[in-house]
Amino acid sequence: MYFKLIIFMMKTNLTSFMLKLLALHVFLFNISCSERADKLDDLTQYVDPYIGTGGHGHVFLGANVPFGAVQLGPVNHSVGWDWCSGYHYSDSTIIGFSHTHLSGTGIGDLGDIAFMPVTGDVKLKQRTKGDFYTNTFLSLFRRDTERVQPGYYAVNLERYDIDVELTATKRIGMHKYTFPDAGDKRVIIDLVQGIGWDTPVEGYLLMENDTVISGYRFSKGWAKDQRIFFTAVFSKPIVKFALTPDSLISAGISLKSSRVIGVADFDFQNSEPLCIKVAISPVSIENAKLNMQAELPHWDFEKVFQNADKAWNEELNKIKVKTGNQKDLRKFYTAMYHSMVAPVEFQDVNMDYKGADGKVYKNADFKNYSIFSLWDTYRAAHPLMTIIHPEKMGDIVNSMLHIYLQQTKLPVWHLVANETDCMVGNPGIPVVADACLKEFTGFDKDLAFKAMRNSALLDERGLKYIKTFGYLPFDSVVESVAKGLEYALADATIALLAQKQGKMEDYELFLERALNYRNYFDKSTHFMRGKDSEGNWRTPLDPFDASHRTNDYTEGNAWQYTWLVPHDIEGLIELFGSEDSFTAKLDSLFIIEGDMGEHASPDVSGLIGQYAHGNEPSHHIIYLYNYVGQPWKTAEKVREVLSLMYTDEPAGLSGNEDVGQMSSWYILSSLGFYQVAPAGGIYVFGSPIFDEAVIHVGNGKLFIIKTENNSEVNKYIQSVELNGTIYNKSFIDFKDIKNGGILKFIMGGEPSDTWGVSLENRPYSQL
Repeated sequence: MYFKLIIFMMKTNLTSFMLKLLALHVFLFNISCSERADKLDDLTQYVDPYIGTGGHGHVFLGANVPFGAVQLGPVNHSVGWDWCSGYHYSDSTIIGFSHTHLSGTGIGDLGDIAFMPVTGDVKLKQRTKGDFYTNTFLSLFRRDTERVQPGYYAVNLERYDIDVELTATKRIGMHKYTFPDAGDKRVIIDLVQGIGWDTPVEGYLLMENDTVISGYRFSKGWAKDQRIFFTAVFSKPIVKFALTPDSLISAGISLKSSRVIGVADFDFQNSEPLCIKVAISPVSIENAKLNMQAELPHWDFEKVFQNADKAWNEELNKIKVKTGNQKDLRKFYTAMYHSMVAPVEFQDVNMDYKGADGKVYKNADFKNYSIFSLWDTYRAAHPLMTIIHPEKMGDIVNSMLHIYLQQTKLPVWHLVANETDCMVGNPGIPVVADACLKEFTGFDKDLAFKAMRNSALLDERGLKYIKTFGYLPFDSVVESVAKGLEYALADATIALLAQKQGKMEDYELFLERALNYRNYFDKSTHFMRGKDSEGNWRTPLDPFDASHRTNDYTEGNAWQYTWLVPHDIEGLIELFGSEDSFTAKLDSLFIIEGDMGEHASPDVSGLIGQYAHGNEPSHHIIYLYNYVGQPWKTAEKVREVLSLMYTDEPAGLSGNEDVGQMSSWYILSSLGFYQVAPAGGIYVFGSPIFDEAVIHVGNGKLFIIKTENNSEVNKYIQSVELNGTIYNKSFIDFKDIKNGGILKFIMGGEPSDTWGVSLENRPYSQL
C-alpha cells in the first residue's frame, strides 16, 4: 500500500520533501514490522513439562537448556519401564538430583552424578525394600510443592523440609538448597545408583579444598562404556567430608572404587541457601573446570534461570502459532520443548569430545552431538530440524560422519559415544541422505555418500542375507520383515542421492535393493510377512500377532508393517493390484480389531483399529490417502490423532516420546504437513489446526501458514494458495518452505471433490 502511495505522489508531482517524508515513514514502518517479527514472545508460559511424565511417555522432568548436555532433575526410588527417564508422575519419592537423563526412551540409562541434600544421620543405602526411611536416604514429596518450567525445577523434600531449586546451562547444573535453620546440613554425592538401569564400574571423588569436589563416574548399561567427569563448587565451606565404599564410612579426601558415595557436612545456622555449581565433561575433570569457567563464573542463580528461559524462548519463537484454543497452545509448545531436549551437545567448550572409538578428539572443527534415537527420529524429528534448525544440520551430519569414521558405520542408536545397535535397519542413512538431498552444506558430501554406501554394504545385523536372497529369511534372522523393510527404505535414500550425484552404478544397485520390499508382500493376503530361506511363507499367518521380539516384526504386527514402504507408495499400490484394493485395506487398518497376543510389546499403543500411533512405524500411514487422491481421509485421521492421542495431561502421549519423535509428529501435523518419504523433502498436506503459524526457516526468511475458515468442523482443505497463486497439489516441496513465503489453506466442513484428487496433484515417490 505504501509503495502504491509513493507512485501516486510521484505521478501527481508532489514535492520531493513529501516524497522523502513518506519514504522515511515506509522505512520506519518496515523496521517496526521487522522488530515485531524478531521480538521474543513469552512462549515458555505455554510449556507444561508434566505432559508425558505419566502414562508411558517417559519424558525427562527437570532443568535444562535446548540441546544441552546437562539435564538436571529428580530421580524417583522406583525402577522399571515407566521410569526410563528416572521420574514418573505417579511416584512421590526422590533419592537424588542427577545431571544426565534420557527423555522418552524405552530403555533406561544415565542418571549420572546425583546430589541429595539431607539432615541428620541417614543410611547410605539407595534402593531397598521395607522401611525406606530407616534403610535409605530417600524423601517423599508433595506434588503441590513442585514447580516446573523450562530451565527450572523446584520441590520441597518432605522428610528433611529442604527446599530444592535447580537450573542449568549447557554443561552445568546449578543447585540451590534452603535448609531448616537448625540441625545438621549435609549433601550426599552419589556415584552408585544412577536411575537403576546401569552398573557402576568405577567412581572417583576428590576433595580439592573446602569448596571444591571433583570426580568421575564410569558405568556399564545400555551405553556399554559410559564415562562422565565433573567438578562441583560449593558456595559455603565444607567442614567435614566422608567417603564410603560399600556403605562403610571412612575418612579421607579421595577414593576410587566401584561404589563411591561422598557426604559433605556444612555448619551454618541461618536460612541463607547453599548453592552448588556442577560442571560435567565427557573428557576430563580439567575440561569440566574449563566448562565451569566459561559458562558459569558467578553465583547468580536467578540470572542462570533467566538465561535458560531466554534460551528456550529463542528456540520456541522459531514457530509462532495463533489460535484461540489454549490447550492446543500448551500441547504445541510443550511438543516444541520436548523436540529440543536431544540430541545433546556432547563436547566441551574447548571443542574436545570423546569419540565412538573411546579416543579423545581435541579441538574439533564442528559441534559434536550425541543421543541419536534414529529409528524413531528419522521419521519426523529430523525433517522438522531441517526446517527450523538449519543452522545445526552441518554439525548434526558431521557428528554422524565422525561416528562412521570411528566405528566404520553410521550410527544406529548412539548414546554418549556408545553404539547400542538398538532397533532395526540403517536409520542413520536417511538422515544423512535427507540433509544431502536438501542441499545443506558444512560437511563433506563425498564422505557422506561413502559412509551411507559402506554402512549399507556391511554383513552385520542380517545385511549379508540381502546379498544372497534379496530378503532376510525368518529362519536366520529374528524380526526379519521389520529389518528388511527398514533396510529397503534406507537403500532407497542412497539410490536417490547416487542418482543426483551421477553415480549410476550405485543408483542401479541400491534401487534394486530398495525394491526388496516386494519380497515380503504376499499378494494372496495383502500383508507383508516372513519368508524362510527356501522361499516359503511363515505359516500360519496371524496378522494381529505383535509378540515382543519373537515374530517377524519389531514392536508391531503385519497390519502395521504392511505400509512400511514410504519410499515407493506407487509400487506398493501396484502390489495391491489397484488403488481401490489398496484403499480398502488402508480403510480396514483403522477399523479392524484383534488380539495381539499376551506377549505383545507394550510399545504397540495409541490404537485406532490396528493403527498404532504410540509407535513410530505407523506415523506416516495416515498420509497415504493423499497418494490415492483421497486427502479428506488424511484430514479426518490427522485431526482425530491430534485430538485424542495428544492431551495436556501428564499421560498426554499415547506412547514413548522417543527423544522428540512423538512431539515432532504433532508439530508438523498441526502445522498441516508431514514428510512421508524418509528423505527428499516432499511434505504431504493433512489438516492444519492453527489460524496462523509464522516459521523462521533460517537466513532471515519466514514461511507463514494462514488458515481461513478453520474450526473443529472445518477440517477439510478446500483449496490452497502459495504466495498468492492457486496451488492444487496436496503436498509441498522443502525448497518452497526453505525459500519462505505464504501458504494459505482455505478450509471447509465437507470434503472437496476436486482439491488433491487428480493424479497430477498427488504426492509422488521419487524413486
